[in-house]
Order: sequence, then structure tokens, then C-alpha cells
Amino acid sequence: MGKPRILVVDDEKHIRMLYQEELQVEGYDVAVSDGEEPILAVVDRERPAIVVLDIKLGVNRSGLDLLQEIRSRYTELPVILSTAYDSFQHDLKSIAADFYVVKSVDLTELKSKVKQALAKAGV
Repeated sequence: MGKPRILVVDDEKHIRMLYQEELQVEGYDVAVSDGEEPILAVVDRERPAIVVLDIKLGVNRSGLDLLQEIRSRYTELPVILSTAYDSFQHDLKSIAADFYVVKSVDLTELKSKVKQALAKAGV
């Protein structure tokens, strides 16, 4: 079996590149999306084991809405919400996520949550 694939969805290019580089060093296959393309099309194409999803995707896009779309088709796909803010935890839509990480230049927490999510997915 190949490396587990992680889909990183973030509107900030430097975050996508950072996450991709760091997670590839950890031995994962990483696909990225800026959140503009329909999320279900990206998930269908990439077939990730888990999704790391930014909550704020530009002006009119919410990762919480994308999370609902993912859950409508892929009920078992682990999703890690990634955000610069912790206020999202008060949004009821966020309860559909499996894990949360607050963005940081130190990706220790993200890597830990990725391992937990992959274990949950049985990968």
C-alpha cells in the first residue's frame, strides 16, 4: 500500500506549501487545494485518507460549509479543521469535524492530529 494521502485545503498559498512540505517529510502523499474548486470534486479526484481544512477560505467561502459538503457524501472521512482563530469552536457546524488545530509555525500539533486522524481512518 502507498503512502497515506492528505488533502490540504487552504486559501493561503504559503500555508498550503508549508503543510505540504512538512507532511511530505513525515512520509505522506499530500494534495493541495485553494478551496475554489468544488470540494467534492477535489475529494473524488484525490481520494485522501484525511482532509486538513482551513475554516476561513477567502471572503465568501467557509471551510465549515465545505465540511458539511464533505460530510454529506463521506461520513467516515476524517477532517481536521485548521484555523488561526479559536472562536470557531463555538460554531455548531464545527462539531462535524474530527479534530481541530490552531495554525502555528510549529506543526507539532498538526502532525499529531494527522496521526490520530489516520489511526481513526484505519490507515
